[in-house]
Amino acid sequence: MTSKARNLDDPKFSKLAIGVCPDQWGVWFPKDEKQMDPRQAWEEMAEAGFEIIETGPFGYFPTDPKELQKWCDEFGMKVVAGTGWGVLHKKDQWSTTEKTFRAIAETHAAVGAEYIVHLPPLYRDDKTWEWTDDRVLSDDAWKLYVENANKLGQMLLDEYNLKMVLHPHGDSHIETPEEIARIFDATDPTYVNFCLDSGHVVYGGGDPVQLIKDYPERITYVHIKAFDEDITREAHEKDWPFGEAVAKGASVCPPKGLPEMHEFVAALAELDRDIYCICEQDCYPCDPSFPKNNAINMRNYLAECGLGMK
Repeated sequence: MTSKARNLDDPKFSKLAIGVCPDQWGVWFPKDEKQMDPRQAWEEMAEAGFEIIETGPFGYFPTDPKELQKWCDEFGMKVVAGTGWGVLHKKDQWSTTEKTFRAIAETHAAVGAEYIVHLPPLYRDDKTWEWTDDRVLSDDAWKLYVENANKLGQMLLDEYNLKMVLHPHGDSHIETPEEIARIFDATDPTYVNFCLDSGHVVYGGGDPVQLIKDYPERITYVHIKAFDEDITREAHEKDWPFGEAVAKGASVCPPKGLPEMHEFVAALAELDRDIYCICEQDCYPCDPSFPKNNAINMRNYLAECGLGMK
């Protein structure tokens, strides 16, 4: 069977590979009664035509590498990345963060993954929307954030041969263009690069295409996602928690929303390097009948933009 992950008909786009992760299936947490059974989700991802997968919240899919590899083999999928939440700006949280990422790294290195996505902790709870942290970090906290990002990235690369990418996120300390620029300027590109989540960059008031132009060497991994411009504006005007914005439909399926995907995919192709582009649409919680057809529609539209094949 010919792979549809890459557009081999047009050399311009052939280095970009489309993939998927549980977020596209409404999954935010390792365990949650509002989420689909993980095996059903994985099977539907394969049925939707995906061959490349990022495993999402650690514990949703099997954490035993032999079992995880069995799933890959059964459904013709390749794991390219794992995902982890970890606090970097609090000294007393480092040991927990290190332990978490070592567990994720051991599983994912064993199945041949290449990347680990670091998701920043939010300052408002994902479910209750209550405040859990300072909105703006102190200078000392920011300094520790950078030091520990470098330390975590070095550990993952040197000990597990996994490349760490920091992920911007609504309601986190890496959200706005200014915060993203600050993290680029302060971290070591040998150990810390960027998961360009196009939707979260839009949500934070940034332009994903401009970000590619400004920091071409730091863009090594992508979450391809779109956000509704009007709902995003209202969310910031009324200071909604990120989860409330999602519940009100901020995350949308292209061609709706921003960024405009023809321009975005073309800008990624201009980087002329192998990049995994992982489809996402924040839709927690969602009706179980929603994700599969929605993801097929997204894949088909992105194929029209040059990413992957129908």
